[in-house]
Amino acid sequence: MIIGRLRGEIATVGTDSVMIDVNGVGYVALAGGRLLGKLQPGKEATLHIETRVTENSITLFAFESDEARAWFVRLQDVPGVAGKSAMAIMDALSPAELQDALALGDAASITRAKGVGKKLAERIVGELAGKAPPMGRFGAFRPHTEANGAAPEAAIATGTRSETISALVNLGYSQSDAARAVATAIREKPDADTGALIKASLKELAP
Repeated sequence: MIIGRLRGEIATVGTDSVMIDVNGVGYVALAGGRLLGKLQPGKEATLHIETRVTENSITLFAFESDEARAWFVRLQDVPGVAGKSAMAIMDALSPAELQDALALGDAASITRAKGVGKKLAERIVGELAGKAPPMGRFGAFRPHTEANGAAPEAAIATGTRSETISALVNLGYSQSDAARAVATAIREKPDADTGALIKASLKELAP
């Protein structure tokens, strides 16, 4: 059985894990400090889960979004990056921040993750820079909404990046050039919408 998502009441929050009660069954999942800090016992929550099955155990890893879960999986394609390091990176950087770091070759940002040194960070950049970001389990990401119907700020940020990169690629630019231009432009205009970001990115790409 592969668990992909859990929705229920938070039972307990530990230093590196959370227990969520789903219809009377308590599921324990490992999670990063940033997510754990947002969870409150007794409150409802939705956790996106990556399930790892070995001969001796079943381990659940919890994330705030399916995009973060997908990046957790993608990072482990890099030699030397195991689950612990991938979790630390996703705890230190949001999907949008990681995407920008890869596009700009910014290994220093990745070393913010606990236990990730310069050599490993540079290997991650070397292996993943220029590649399209990972997809969700069933294709494009569909960010969940908050109770008021608004999408989380992080989801809006990554959505704007992805839309802009896609537009630039459709104009004939390479994935890596488009991602680099968008990452540079968005640092100068962090609140730009897709239209404004496309214009700013095209200026970055101008000869």
